[in-house]
Amino acid sequence: MGEPRYSRRTLLAAIGVVVASAIGVATYVSSSSSEASQQIATAESVNNKPAAKPTVRFERVYSAARHREVTLAFYLPTGVSTRGLPMSILLHGLHGDARHAAIGNLPDVLTAAVAKGSVPAFGFVAVDGGDNYWHENVPGDDPMAMLLDEVPRWLKDRGYGEPFAVTGVSMGGFGSLLYARRRAERGDPVAAAAVISPGLITTWQEMAKRRAFKNEGEWTSLDPLRHLKATGTTALGVWIGDRDKFIEGTRRFMREVRPEVSTVKGGGHDDGLYRKVTPDVVRFLAKYAKRAV
Repeated sequence: MGEPRYSRRTLLAAIGVVVASAIGVATYVSSSSSEASQQIATAESVNNKPAAKPTVRFERVYSAARHREVTLAFYLPTGVSTRGLPMSILLHGLHGDARHAAIGNLPDVLTAAVAKGSVPAFGFVAVDGGDNYWHENVPGDDPMAMLLDEVPRWLKDRGYGEPFAVTGVSMGGFGSLLYARRRAERGDPVAAAAVISPGLITTWQEMAKRRAFKNEGEWTSLDPLRHLKATGTTALGVWIGDRDKFIEGTRRFMREVRPEVSTVKGGGHDDGLYRKVTPDVVRFLAKYAKRAV
């Protein structure tokens, strides 16, 4: 038998099928890069319109507690009313600032979940806090007083709701637990605290390298590992990677406190781990945002 013959039309049709298949594969691989992007891709295919992007706003305000101007950053789901919107304070890590406080894809995950209707609307507010573990290490520069006394006023002046939660990463995780403690001591506990890769260091020798405390006594007076029950009725969620440099102290905290959520995932102290946990962080906070509406 001779070799089969194909018409020009048949060959062109076959080429078209191969190209279309290749495009389909490329699109699938791109959309499967994360849970958030899967949700966005699904929404686009069903609704035939681009998924909403988060709304991000920056302002400069004067902090009397810090004696300087600071950046106030808002990370909000798009398409919702901000009047009375429940807000979680968002604390950045060491050498960070308000403009870069939103770890991983946190605003995108929140916006996608709100658009889908799986969580109630809430937002995040971040502010520059310096590098002193969110306490007054330098006289006259008191970021904790700023969080407790000034941030609620700034939110109210702009029509947002009061802070119902606090969220923080690394140094901001330490600061979040300290903030929850201070709120509890005031008789006004925050509903929830979500801490990611918290900077819970187990030795003064290691902590002293950060020059964030005057001496060991000051550190131990503020260290969450030495004040395990100080957050009172605040619901706690803790997430960390199994290769994180702060895993020892965080495991100890989880073991002793038994937070509502204690999650150890494969990963380090980096964006890859943060992207893994942000969907769970949003779901955890959303439970308490409902109560604040």
